[in-house]
Amino acid sequence: MIGEVKKLLIIPHVHIHNANALSSPFTIGFPAMTAWLGAVHALQRKLNVKNIPVKFNAVGVVSHDIDLQTYKGDNDFVHSIIGTANPLDKTGARSAFIEEARCHLDVSLLIEFENISVDEREQLITEMTHLLHAKMKIAGGDIKDFQPPFCLNATEGNDEELQRVQRSLMPGFVLIERRELMMAAMEGGQDALTALTEYLTIHHSCEVDGNGNVTWKKHRKLADEKSAGWIVPIATGFYGISAQAEAKNQRDPDTPHRFAESLVTLGEFKMPHRIHFVEQMLWRYHTQEDYYLCLQKHFIEAEGPDLSEATIESEF
Repeated sequence: MIGEVKKLLIIPHVHIHNANALSSPFTIGFPAMTAWLGAVHALQRKLNVKNIPVKFNAVGVVSHDIDLQTYKGDNDFVHSIIGTANPLDKTGARSAFIEEARCHLDVSLLIEFENISVDEREQLITEMTHLLHAKMKIAGGDIKDFQPPFCLNATEGNDEELQRVQRSLMPGFVLIERRELMMAAMEGGQDALTALTEYLTIHHSCEVDGNGNVTWKKHRKLADEKSAGWIVPIATGFYGISAQAEAKNQRDPDTPHRFAESLVTLGEFKMPHRIHFVEQMLWRYHTQEDYYLCLQKHFIEAEGPDLSEATIESEF
């Protein structure tokens, strides 16, 4: 890793309207990692059609702001989804609809690329800017605005070049994977769902002193006797539950179809200045048997990773 040169494309402060916040069947919040890598892959394909031979290898996502479209009244116990107004039917009544969780986002994308020379970078940025302004969607949401993209090189182990990347992403929080927290809890005998929820649960307790004064405290589960960080559930891929075959009216008639379930694990939002290598911010596609995942490189390179551990399969 030390000495490796990363060719990076940064798209700063992409403002996305009405992105899909239902990241998995039982989590709501920041969009799934599959949505971000899928959007960047779609961008690569559109650029390739325009005879720009760029290849996007990995993606990092930095959150600057998220506005989750939910509402909670003064006496409400849970939040409610703020839905959109649908057109009336021919009788003047509201038609049936399924609630969709939405969010407005301000994110920066960090993309590792190759197959583009220094002289071709300007054309890459120009064509990509046209595509983002035209009809691209990210995580199902509309792109309202973004700051001018730019390219730079960063050598792993070079602190000065790393700081230049960090400054371009601040202030914000980069999403990284914390699968190891679930793996450690499951090695202690917990099942996957318990291991996940224990790191997300906020515990409230009170203490009464000798004078009868009550002090309330709240805390979350610790990792190695210290705070585990800003831990969140994230959807990182899919697990195939049927054989590959043809399906009636499938979108792509040339690609085998199969049913799959969403996989959820733990992640952490971390300030970029606490990152020591660019690679720690990047996510890559990885497949293994029936698993189709977005992973970070240290998990991909682990010897014989058991992808059945530290993930939860959601059932529809």
